[in-house]
Amino acid sequence: MQPRHKVGAMTDQAPAADSGSPDIPGKPTSASRTTLSHIMTHNDTNLLGTVHGGVIMKLVDDAAGAVAGRHSGGPAVTASMDEMAFLEPVRVGDLVHVKAQVNWTGRTSMEVGVRVLAERWNESAPPTQVGSAYLVFAAVDADGKPRRVPPVLPETERDKRRYQEAQIRRTHRLARRRAIMELREKRAAEGFED
Repeated sequence: MQPRHKVGAMTDQAPAADSGSPDIPGKPTSASRTTLSHIMTHNDTNLLGTVHGGVIMKLVDDAAGAVAGRHSGGPAVTASMDEMAFLEPVRVGDLVHVKAQVNWTGRTSMEVGVRVLAERWNESAPPTQVGSAYLVFAAVDADGKPRRVPPVLPETERDKRRYQEAQIRRTHRLARRRAIMELREKRAAEGFED
């Protein structure tokens, strides 16, 4: 696997002009949509007796990774996790469902949206949303080099809204990265070493 900074550098890039390779046919959102379910046990708890946020984050990354791999047709690595929100605590005995789908695709990267739902394992009440996250994955080849991904084809109005929102998040990620780099260059020019 390649170093983290290299992975981050190859994501969220504007789609480059085709480098002579044939166009990759798009895939509908439903082609890679996945749900991962897991019953929470005492092994998953934190010091407060609720499920540890890191356990939920791993499930989120696992589900998102499966979706990214399915959509891209091969290996994909986590480049970033944005906006992981914990909305409600998860308890021992909860059946957790992690629902993931590709929201947006660039040339070699994909944003995967994830919703986390929980319900009591022995009750028939509807599940409650307990978390959400957005992750960016980069598709890589056997040598860890970026490879192209198929465009995602939103199918429903909800998919189209998610695609548009993902474009906004991408714009913000790029602007934030640019502003940070400019600040670092300015500080270096002023003689500050970080």
